[in-house]
Amino acid sequence: MATDSLEKVTKLAKSDTKRRYDDACGLAHALELIGERWAMLIIRELTYGSKRFSELRADLPGISANVLTQRLTELEERGLVRKLRLPPPASVQVYEATPWALEAAPVIGKLGKWAARSPLHDPTLPLSHAAIMMSLQTMIDPGRAQGIEGCFGFRFGETSYSAELRNGELHVERRLADSCDVVMTTTPEGLAAVIYGGAPLESLKLEGDIDLARKFVRLFPLPEKVAWAHPSY
Repeated sequence: MATDSLEKVTKLAKSDTKRRYDDACGLAHALELIGERWAMLIIRELTYGSKRFSELRADLPGISANVLTQRLTELEERGLVRKLRLPPPASVQVYEATPWALEAAPVIGKLGKWAARSPLHDPTLPLSHAAIMMSLQTMIDPGRAQGIEGCFGFRFGETSYSAELRNGELHVERRLADSCDVVMTTTPEGLAAVIYGGAPLESLKLEGDIDLARKFVRLFPLPEKVAWAHPSY
């Protein structure tokens, strides 16, 4: 068994020769694992639970079916994604992130926060529900959140999430908990408009503790934009 595993790893390493950096640094190898276009976004989409191929296509509107298939195959070969079939009555094939891949999720979130400082970032582009939930987990200000606790529910069409706020941290699950203090029904873009764009809270459909919801949406300050002179040619 060990020999078979070694042969598989060796064969995979040879197949990825064109993408290797020939650099012993772990960062270089991280880029070999998830540095291909779309790879990190696929892991982002699978952070909160498994998804069908069609769901991934819908949540990543810029990716083609062929490229998505290729990336999923590569991530599966690298031990970051696995395929499984849900039990009846669903009986459909889904993809899920492995525990090792999920260890990268906070890093991917932090990378997004870093990039939000770019003047070139366009927050008006489409946003998936996994993306906005990862954004909330990453952008929350622990200082502002001191003394504020509760369970916050989010309904995005047929998909719901719960975010438990404790000690300045958000713990997110892809389900609507019975214990939610407030539930917000909207779209990912609608929630982002309220939290980051200053849109009125009343633009969301709210159920539960409205005052708590008002406090919640103020916990996510945007990082200051980098000042730089765009080169002229």
